[in-house]
Amino acid sequence: MKIRNKSIAAILVMAALLTAGCSEENDVQAETTSLSATSVQTETIAESESVQEETYMEQFKDIITELAPSGYEDKRDGVQYAEFQKHTYFSSTAGRDTNVNVLLPPDYSEDKEYPVLYILHGFYDNEDWMTRSVVNLSTIYGNLLADGKAEEMIIVLPYIFCDKNMPYCTGMDLANCYAYDNFINDLTTDLMPFVEESFSAAKGRENTAITGFSMGGRESLFIGFERPDLFGYIGAVCPAPGLVEIPGSPMHPGQMKAEEMIFADNKPYVVFVSSSDVDGVVGSSPNDYRNIMTENEVEYLSHVMKNTGHDHSSVKPHLYNYLQFLFK
Repeated sequence: MKIRNKSIAAILVMAALLTAGCSEENDVQAETTSLSATSVQTETIAESESVQEETYMEQFKDIITELAPSGYEDKRDGVQYAEFQKHTYFSSTAGRDTNVNVLLPPDYSEDKEYPVLYILHGFYDNEDWMTRSVVNLSTIYGNLLADGKAEEMIIVLPYIFCDKNMPYCTGMDLANCYAYDNFINDLTTDLMPFVEESFSAAKGRENTAITGFSMGGRESLFIGFERPDLFGYIGAVCPAPGLVEIPGSPMHPGQMKAEEMIFADNKPYVVFVSSSDVDGVVGSSPNDYRNIMTENEVEYLSHVMKNTGHDHSSVKPHLYNYLQFLFK
C-alpha cells in the first residue's frame, strides 16, 4: 500500500509540474500575442493619424476653382446675408482705440460658439476695405453657407497698422512696414482677447484662421509661421514681398529667414496661397514663397489666377475657395 501511494503521489506531483509549465507557456504566449496586437494597433493608429494629416489639405485640391462660379456674387431670395458691425477696442500695442469690423453668421446665437477668421487688408488701406460692395464678402459667404459649402464662423476685419507715433500709413518705407509687422502683437495681445470676450468665439487653433491681401497676405503668412499654436488655417492672396530678405532692398530686410518658414510642431490644417500671373505690384513674391515652402517640404495649396489684378478681382476668388476649407 505504501509503495502504491508513493507512486500515486509522484504521478500527482509530475502532473502538477506539467500543468504549471503549460500555464506559464500559455501566459507567455498570451502576453506575446497581446504585445504584438498592441504594437499592430499602435502602428495602425499612427498610420491613420498620418493619413489624416496628409489628406485633410489634399481633399480640397480638386475643388479649387480659378474664379468663383457665375452668380455667386448675386443675392438670392430666401438667403440671409449678415451685415458688418463696426466695433472699437483699445490697442495697447498701438496706444489708441482701434476700429474693427465684424461679420457674424446670419443666425448668430450666444448659445453657440463659432470659429473665427481674421482677414487682413493691404498697404494704405484700413478695416473697411473688405467690407466694400466690390469685394462682396457678405454675399459670397452667405451663398456658401446656404449651399452648405462653408461653416458658420465669425469674420473679423481689423485695422493692421500698429504704431504709437503714426496713426496711419504715411508711405512705403521701412518704418511703415514695421508698423504692419507690429500687428502680430496687437492681434495676440489685444484683438483676439477682445473678440473672445465680446462674442461667442470658439478658442483653439482648430477654430482660428487667418488670411490677408497684399501686405495683409505677407503678414498673415508671417503670423501663421510664427504662431501655428494659435492658427490652424493660414491663407494669403497676392502676398507682398519682404517676408524674407530681398538682397539690396533697405525696405525689406525680411521678417524671417527662409529656413524658418517651416512647421516643426502644430502643422496647420491648411496653407493656401493665391496669386495672379499678371500682378505687377508684388511681382514674383508669391512664387518665391511657394518655392521656399516646397524646398522646406511644407505642404500647401496653390491657387493661380491668369488675368485678375492686384485688387478685389483676385481677393474674391481667394475668399470663395478659402472659406470652403475652414473648420470642417
